[in-house]
Amino acid sequence: MKKQIYRFKKNQVLGAMMALTLATLSIILTPNSYAQEPVVGADNAEALFSSSDAKLHANKQVAYHIVKDLLEAGHWELADKYLSRRYLQHNPYALSGLDGVVKYFVDIRKVQAIPIPEKMTKPVVAVIAEGDLVTVMYPLPVRDKTTKQLLYTTTWFDTWRIVDGKADEHWDSALKN
Repeated sequence: MKKQIYRFKKNQVLGAMMALTLATLSIILTPNSYAQEPVVGADNAEALFSSSDAKLHANKQVAYHIVKDLLEAGHWELADKYLSRRYLQHNPYALSGLDGVVKYFVDIRKVQAIPIPEKMTKPVVAVIAEGDLVTVMYPLPVRDKTTKQLLYTTTWFDTWRIVDGKADEHWDSALKN
């Protein structure tokens, strides 16, 4: 009986060691195979910029034109239609004020205007409006810096505070490198 108990305990320890070894190897040998689902845009991004609430709809439309006309098409000469003069900027790269953000895109980033598309081409995950805030979420592909191979996707966001029909304040997820 003692021999059977000893063999049973020995097999338990060996089994636990084997399971731990296999788990460790699976982590070491597959560092990029996490269980993350890719972040993808909605089938109809345009529909996300509407609301049955008139005020939220108007605010979402301001965000829509900022994304489509300014960010996507680069028509920064139209910025005063959608951004207030004081436009508080919380992105660490751009200055506050209408002139500051226009300077960032035109003079620093050297964005060239293209024809404004009839519909957005930028994928959008979600548009959330509450009170005077509108948040737009986009898929953000993260690539290996040397091989440019796609590692995973995450989410970028822009949030605007809309005051008197124009974006008056902006937040995003930019970090200084």
